[in-house]
Amino acid sequence: QVQLVESGGGLVQAGGSLRLSCVASGRDFNDFYMAWFRQAPGKEREFLARISTSGVGTFYADSVKARFTISRDRAKNTLYLQMNNLKVDDTAVYYCAAGPATATTARAMNIGAYSYWGKGTQVTVSS
Repeated sequence: QVQLVESGGGLVQAGGSLRLSCVASGRDFNDFYMAWFRQAPGKEREFLARISTSGVGTFYADSVKARFTISRDRAKNTLYLQMNNLKVDDTAVYYCAAGPATATTARAMNIGAYSYWGKGTQVTVSS
């Protein structure tokens, strides 16, 4: 079992920045690929970014590629999401997730590829 706890959400004005954190406990955090998703009211959960076990390999959804950065601190068992130039449309609950390696990028963007999820942290961007 892996327990994931997100933090760092809040209210920010458009154009501002936030850094989300996700602290892992339980099984070895470093065994898992990690990802961030978000879910806005009335919408499906959306993939944002994923990072490899080493932290070297990353990829992003096109919608956030130029603005968000995923990283991990293996010593602190912590995953991060740096979000810059936030937009009103970024308002959502943000979730971290842990899972094994996948054969394809498409699979890695699917919620079914992840075994463990946090409860989420709310991000609200005002105009």
